[in-house]
Amino acid sequence: MSKKVIKRLKSEFGDAILATSDFRGDFEARVAKKTWKKVALFLRDELQMNHIIDITAVDYPEREPELPRFEMKLIVRSMSTNDRVRIAAHLADGEKIDSLTDVWRGANWAEREIFDMFGISFNGHPDQRRILMYEEFEGHPLRKDYPIGKAQPLVPYRDVSGTEKIAPFGAEEGQPWGRIDWAARLADGDVQVSPSISQQTGGRKALSTGPETSPLAEQEE
Repeated sequence: MSKKVIKRLKSEFGDAILATSDFRGDFEARVAKKTWKKVALFLRDELQMNHIIDITAVDYPEREPELPRFEMKLIVRSMSTNDRVRIAAHLADGEKIDSLTDVWRGANWAEREIFDMFGISFNGHPDQRRILMYEEFEGHPLRKDYPIGKAQPLVPYRDVSGTEKIAPFGAEEGQPWGRIDWAARLADGDVQVSPSISQQTGGRKALSTGPETSPLAEQEE
């Protein structure tokens, strides 16, 4: 990534560049939410950042109320200079941010994924609807407060002649987003519920170890 891009952004936007970092050579500028699109246009038009690598979001519920829980991330690159930079913006729950679909067309599906997974809406998006989940899906599964035991789907299975139906996943099978019990974590607990993460973090008892030893079972009593 490029230090000179950060320098140009500071020169152009001044106090609207709230913070910068260069952890292990990855240069990032955190910008005011209202400046999100202006910075994107400057990157494209003045710094030839014509390759949008990704737009995504991260959920940090533990930092509320001191800071907004969501953080938008934009990564772009110039195909002519090979400069690369990451732009971040804090976003409170329920706040909207400007769409970048008319800056880079590739932002369209990425913003739809953010809307689908995190529930973040975009001002000016031409087709804001779910892209991975079906319309009847309730909630946004990459939010840390998405209920760990929530059963999906919430619509009846279709009857198809000659096709044997598979029953909905059970609690220990239907958690493709290996997740932590954030309610317990934020309350200073240390309850681990994902079998895969349990192995990575030293083998704390997981949901799949059975109801007798499951931390969730202890909570329900």
